[in-house]
Amino acid sequence: MSTSLRRGDDGRPRCAWVGADPIYERYHDDEWGVTLHGDRALYEKLSLEAFQSGLSWITILRRREGFRRAFDGFDWNRVADYDDADVARLMADEGIIRNRAKIEATIANARVLREWLADEPGGLDALVWSHRPAPRTPGDRPARLDELPATTAESIALARALKARGLRFVGPTTAYALMQSAGLVDDHLAGCWRAG
Repeated sequence: MSTSLRRGDDGRPRCAWVGADPIYERYHDDEWGVTLHGDRALYEKLSLEAFQSGLSWITILRRREGFRRAFDGFDWNRVADYDDADVARLMADEGIIRNRAKIEATIANARVLREWLADEPGGLDALVWSHRPAPRTPGDRPARLDELPATTAESIALARALKARGLRFVGPTTAYALMQSAGLVDDHLAGCWRAG
């Protein structure tokens, strides 16, 4: 088996980035690359991808319930009302990543979404999914981890579109990670049981 794949205890070959962690394994099998729609769900993913910047995704997954609790289930209408006391509360919350710039971006993004989506429900979903690239064909599926891009033309365009709406912490790498996790692209490696 390729070093870019790892056989799990259940005998299934998976993308090697999963390792042996059961949390990562469940995420890989049940969420990563699976179609995700809905403004709230995409706001949560976008926020978590921003918090992940510079860290490993498993760090975020282990704190995901803490993030959901701390940010009121990523209800942007509630998060948009956060003030300095909420920022202080979040900076003291050991259940999340305590990065002031990322916390403030999550709140600022909620304010943008409250205004935008009041007039255009489904707007975030529509904007994100309008940047979906053509689906992979069996012949163009990556075989190795080092063949996966960090950015694509579509993720660069998505990042620009999100920034044009006023969203923060949404660079091309974060946008591509969102595209992977929300199923706009299927980057499971050739030979992974989830590929295709």
